[in-house]
Amino acid sequence: MLISHALPDLSIGATHMGYADGLFDLSGRVVLVTGGSRGLGREMAFGAARCGAEVVIASRTSEACAATAREIEKETGRAALPYAVHVGRWEQLPGLLDAVHERFGRLDVLVNNAGMSPVYEDLGEVTEKMFDAVVALNLKGPFRLSVLAGQRMAEAGGGSIVNVSSTGSVRPRAPIVPYAAAKAGLNAMTEGLAHAFGPTVRVNTLMCGPFATWATRHWQDDPEALAAGVRGHALRRIGDPREVVGAALYLMSGAASYTTGATLRVDGGMP
Repeated sequence: MLISHALPDLSIGATHMGYADGLFDLSGRVVLVTGGSRGLGREMAFGAARCGAEVVIASRTSEACAATAREIEKETGRAALPYAVHVGRWEQLPGLLDAVHERFGRLDVLVNNAGMSPVYEDLGEVTEKMFDAVVALNLKGPFRLSVLAGQRMAEAGGGSIVNVSSTGSVRPRAPIVPYAAAKAGLNAMTEGLAHAFGPTVRVNTLMCGPFATWATRHWQDDPEALAAGVRGHALRRIGDPREVVGAALYLMSGAASYTTGATLRVDGGMP
């Protein structure tokens, strides 16, 4: 039997607590989260640190990155590196990975979480500049960052890449067409990269439904629109950002050691 990497302790004799801890333990790992200063990215970064990881908080705003890093270090005692970067700009991405390796000497998990979906009233209002910006941040940048990180992970012997997608990629609606198209590309990219970087590097999609973050503030300010938006969902409510953490930790950790090229939906039972 060929097993190319260390597994958590899955023995029958392990205690209940030790078993769970072993599955999701990220001690000694370094986790990079783009868009990590707010919303789902912030929760995932905190979750990784609480499980023992050193974390890198990357986003476009240096002050927000630094503030989140300080909070993580204060609460968890884990090291947190803030790094200002625009994921949609390829030329900035090698510097991000260089900074991570200079500080920690390794990168074990990349979470491609940064994304955006500009609001428009009519598809005719979508300019080429807007379309290109959406594709750059949601697809082009994650592709380049995944390739750069995946190559280093493969050389080091293993790692995990988590691409944060959206249920809009499989249920597109008129107000999010460019975003939905970019996220659909991200889904396809996941499967291709899983084969490209296997067998040592795992690549998976975390497909998120509606969560109560800044990105859905227009919904949250309109109770009727919010109720209509989630009416068909099995749980009939919007998600709390903290509810994404368990699924994210699964894909980051040894608990998902035989999971790659997969799509994990966290959407409250989208119809």
